[in-house]
Amino acid sequence: MGEKTVKTIEDIARLANVSKSTVSRALSDSSLVKQETKDLIKKIASENDFCINQSARSLSIKQSKTIAFVTHAYYNEYFSIEDLFGLEIMGGISNGLYGLGYDLLVIHVKPGDTRWAHEYLDSGRVDGFILMTSCRKIKHVKTLADAQAPFIVWGFPPEDYDCCSVAGDDVKGGKIATEYLIRSGRKNVGFIGGPADEIEVQHRMKGYRSAMEAAGVGMDPSLMVHGDYSHASGKIAMEQLLQQRPDVDAVFVNSDLMAIGAINVIQKFGKRVPEDIAVVGYDDLTIAAYNNLPLTTISQKIAMAGKLLAQNLVQYIQTGLVSHVTIPVELVVRESA
Repeated sequence: MGEKTVKTIEDIARLANVSKSTVSRALSDSSLVKQETKDLIKKIASENDFCINQSARSLSIKQSKTIAFVTHAYYNEYFSIEDLFGLEIMGGISNGLYGLGYDLLVIHVKPGDTRWAHEYLDSGRVDGFILMTSCRKIKHVKTLADAQAPFIVWGFPPEDYDCCSVAGDDVKGGKIATEYLIRSGRKNVGFIGGPADEIEVQHRMKGYRSAMEAAGVGMDPSLMVHGDYSHASGKIAMEQLLQQRPDVDAVFVNSDLMAIGAINVIQKFGKRVPEDIAVVGYDDLTIAAYNNLPLTTISQKIAMAGKLLAQNLVQYIQTGLVSHVTIPVELVVRESA
């Protein structure tokens, strides 16, 4: 009889094309592993008379009690946006994990990298992932799903992936921001969005469109510009908007940082905020209240969102329950509109 080709969990993982941690979970009948994957792994083990070393299995699936916060790499060629939103939501996540006895590890990933999930999961360094990337989000979600990794997404998950998520009510946010500007007597309300292909931006635009159509105004492409959430892109977008529509008298901006940049440009052009052009931002970052001109904005209740990301991921790790939560939003009125 020939020598057995399956001697270790690594051998099964190679044959099943999954991670070692997935094999460990499957052999312990974890609810976190899809049934078809469990069946394949158990079939390979049975056909090769694989006898698991219980102490080794226990070691391989031992919880680290650490969760990874996955964000963009700090490389200008990949993503150069100031991530104040990420820093503030990370505070909420840390608070939520602390109450559950977990630690937080921050990892930065490049848009095209697909190895990081296996590296952190197979080494036992983390028990799960909180995915905060927007650039190449679909690719990162696929990476985690293929690795059978426990994870949760900030924002709405891509179609075809039934994963845990926490998101803001972006349609309502866009609607109430625009309605407020229209009610204040503004006639030409501009829209400065984040990247046009992001679902959150599309939802905020849907809310903007709904409010404009309800007011009998309709959509005007000349009133719409996109940036990348950064202060610099807010300045560029506002300059473009003023060139396209010198008569713009209000603008709904998809991030507080972009809104502050837009205000800088409006004032540079010799116009007053809010008298000539009213500005409403989005997120309600701490800086919004302490800006030279305190910013009217849409609050996403960032601390609450972070805490829910932590709690719902740990719940999934412990029970396998997939949850989708939408955070209510509200208008916070200050001096810019």
